[in-house]
Amino acid sequence: MTLGIEIGGTKIQLVTSDLTGWIDHRYRFRVNPSAGADGILHQIATTIAQLPEPPQAIGVGFGGPVDWQTGRVATSHQVGGWAGFDLAGWLRIQVPGAQVRIENDANVAALGEARRGVATGFRRVFYVTLGSGMGGGLVVDKQLYHGASPGEAEIGQLWLVPPGDSSPGQTLEQTVSGWAVDQQIADLLPQLPSDSALKTMVLGAQAEGVIQQHPPRGQAKYLHAAYEASDPVARMLIEQIGSILALGLSHAIHLYHPDAVVLGGGLSLIGEPLRAAVRQALPRFVMKAFHPAPIILLAKLGEDAVPAGALAMMNDDYLN
Repeated sequence: MTLGIEIGGTKIQLVTSDLTGWIDHRYRFRVNPSAGADGILHQIATTIAQLPEPPQAIGVGFGGPVDWQTGRVATSHQVGGWAGFDLAGWLRIQVPGAQVRIENDANVAALGEARRGVATGFRRVFYVTLGSGMGGGLVVDKQLYHGASPGEAEIGQLWLVPPGDSSPGQTLEQTVSGWAVDQQIADLLPQLPSDSALKTMVLGAQAEGVIQQHPPRGQAKYLHAAYEASDPVARMLIEQIGSILALGLSHAIHLYHPDAVVLGGGLSLIGEPLRAAVRQALPRFVMKAFHPAPIILLAKLGEDAVPAGALAMMNDDYLN
């Protein structure tokens, strides 16, 4: 049995595979940031102990930079207590004899989409995950590209506004990640008219306790529905996100020249309006010699991207 694990800033997923390599059982949990890394490790250990048999191989997509060669975590930007932690070694203690591989979650999701998702027909695939944070991954001929440890393709850390003496600057992640967009919507709410579809949806969700206000979390999930309701602010925000994201992606295109770019993560659930906004804005940021710009695709695997990629990277053809 192969075990795939996703460790993110908001959720943990553990999945097992059937003989075809597809997911057959899933265990999903919310992350309690106040419990730190210890809380996540306890949940993983408890779940592993409940499996019907010990896994022979364990693949992990971790939400932050890791040393893929040693399995040691560099840091997590969302949950404390991970810096320098030997995650691979800890898992080998939990499951003696298991083969273990740790990768950044965006890398793992990229592999999932290139092998089992929307980009199976392309040789060079750049994947960007728009979740609580923002990361990237490059797959060439179904294999992950690796730079020097502990990371690569960290597109979210590109500077849009460089730091200066009087300014901390602004990165792509700080501008168009899910948490950044949540904050933008929260800041806009007091200025929106009472008949705004976006305002009505978000305030209703806050009143029901579905999303939190301080700090804002979950507001971005209503952008698609508000867009469908012809809300002008939702349309403006989606076009703005698409334009800024296209600017960031243009750097990856100039460096790697992929055949396809895949938009994944929770914010990509905005769907076709976001894909169209990126596609429309991208050509003006890409040098004419690289036109037409790469095709922009929406991730197909959804929340299965990281777990499916974690299972895929433990296949023999990946390890050999």
